[in-house]
Amino acid sequence: MLAEKRILNIYVPEGYSDKDTTRYPVVYLLDGSADEDFIHVVGLYQFNNFSWIERVPKSIIVGIANVDRKRDFTYATTIEADKKRYPTAGHSDKFIAFLESELQPYIQAKYKTAASKTLIGQSLAGLLATEVLLKKPNLFSQYIIVSPSLWWDNGSLLNLNLEAMNQVIKSPKGVYIGVGKEGLGPSDIPHVMEVDANLLVEKLMLLKNPNLRIHFDYLPEENHATITHQAVFNALRLLNPVPSKK
Repeated sequence: MLAEKRILNIYVPEGYSDKDTTRYPVVYLLDGSADEDFIHVVGLYQFNNFSWIERVPKSIIVGIANVDRKRDFTYATTIEADKKRYPTAGHSDKFIAFLESELQPYIQAKYKTAASKTLIGQSLAGLLATEVLLKKPNLFSQYIIVSPSLWWDNGSLLNLNLEAMNQVIKSPKGVYIGVGKEGLGPSDIPHVMEVDANLLVEKLMLLKNPNLRIHFDYLPEENHATITHQAVFNALRLLNPVPSKK
C-alpha cells in the first residue's frame, strides 16, 4: 500500500508466551516512534497492568514509526494555501488501507492476538483516528483521540453524514475524545480546536447508537504539547470502568 519500509516498535506484556493459549488485545499507536509516544504510552499500559491496579488487560502495543505524518494522516484538502504549505499531504486513504490490509493481518499472524483492537492518535494522528472512526468504525474496538486536528480542510470531516455509521456498527465501540486548552489551529480559516472537538462529540452523540460509548474529556490544565500522556491515562480509566460490586 505504502511501498516503503516501516519501523514497528512492539511491546509484549509480561508473561507473554507462545507456550500457552492466552491471547492479548492489541493497541495500535500512531506517532509510535521510540522518540515520539511509544515509550511513555507503553509505560501507561504497564502501570495500569500492575496486579494491584488491573485497570486494563495486558496488551500488545504496536508503535507505528513515522515516515511522513502529514502525508499519512491527512486526506486531500481543498485549501490551496495548505496544498502549498504541505505539498506531500492528502494520502490518508493509503495509510488506512495499510492499517487494514497489511498491518493488522501481519500482527494477527505473528502474535497471539485477541479480537479487541485500540487505535491511539494525537493532533494530525488524532485527525487520522477520527477519519477511521467515521469512515471505517469496525477497524477498531476502541478509539483514543487526543487533540484532533479537525481544522484540516476547513473542518470538512465534521460535515460527513454519519448516519451510515449506525448501519455498520454492530458491536460495542469505546470512544475517548480528549482536548486541552489549545485555541486556534494552524489554519488560515479560524478553527478553535476545543470547539471542533465538541462538535465531533455532539455529532456522535446525536447518532444515539447503543453500541457507541463516547467519553469527552476537557483538560484545561494541558495544551497541545502537553496533553497526550494525561489524556491517554484518563482514557484507559474511562474506557475500562471497574465493574460495580453487588
